[in-house]
Amino acid sequence: MTQGRTFVVDQDRDGGRLDSVLAVFVGGTPSRSQLARQIGEGAVALNDAPCLNAARKVRRGDRILWREPEVVARPDLLAEPIPLSVLFEDEHLIVIDKPAGLVVHPAAGHQSGTLVNALLAHCQDLRGIGGEIRPGIVHRLDRDTSGVMVVAKHEAALNGLAADFKRHTIERVYEALTVGEPSESSGRIATLHGRDPNDRKKFSVRVLHGRSAVTNWSVIERLGGAARIEARLETGRTHQVRLHLAALGCSLFGDAVYGKTPRNVAFKEIGRTLARQALHARVLGFKHPATGQDLRFEAPPPADFSAALAAIRLLLATKDAP
Repeated sequence: MTQGRTFVVDQDRDGGRLDSVLAVFVGGTPSRSQLARQIGEGAVALNDAPCLNAARKVRRGDRILWREPEVVARPDLLAEPIPLSVLFEDEHLIVIDKPAGLVVHPAAGHQSGTLVNALLAHCQDLRGIGGEIRPGIVHRLDRDTSGVMVVAKHEAALNGLAADFKRHTIERVYEALTVGEPSESSGRIATLHGRDPNDRKKFSVRVLHGRSAVTNWSVIERLGGAARIEARLETGRTHQVRLHLAALGCSLFGDAVYGKTPRNVAFKEIGRTLARQALHARVLGFKHPATGQDLRFEAPPPADFSAALAAIRLLLATKDAP
């Protein structure tokens, strides 16, 4: 435990819950629920006596001593020197261009070799999330989606970014290659989003109850039965772009979950060669959680995406040749 900070309950806090009053005194980070957990672990004394009851009512003049627990390393999270493409970094956050194939967070079947493992090795100034030395994952990209991600280095940055994501004030622009062309040049898709009732590993827009999902899309390039599409997200649900473009009749090249096997043999081969969904998170814009500065990062699609696009263009050129 650290040396500790002492607070005296004033008239405005008289009769309040210990965890709620302490949250006001501490301010922002850690959260009330985290403080409640810390109280139960012995981090707080009330009038010089240990207090493990987060719901305890405090009175005017009570002295609260809070000793913030030391930040500890998780033994199950290993630092691994995995190369990263860093677009920006300071003491609060790091922005990276994630390659396709890199899992974001350790889970069953992926205990190592993830972005979290890479960041533990790269970032020597992590200040802890929830009392643990680990990066703060604000949002995720699918393993086989490439592109721009932001990760927090401490809890205050994580909370600030998470609040902006929840308010939908983050600029997120994706680029996709689709089998099929929409009839319109642009549009807005608004659906419900939830677990597929027939396959819990998948998501669906055909649900009776779910969360709102909204994508604004536009055609960047028509490719003779295929298209290059830009998707701007108003919300950020799991697999949202993949689901919405599939619902539009334009599933992604290489999407083995939500796509359909192309009738065009050449398209089928392009998808097979790509070996992942043709989706890239090209732009990420947000306010810096500490400085308030407007930040915007853009990363061009990687080589495999560009090679697939070039192959589709070549097919179109060959078809149109006299």
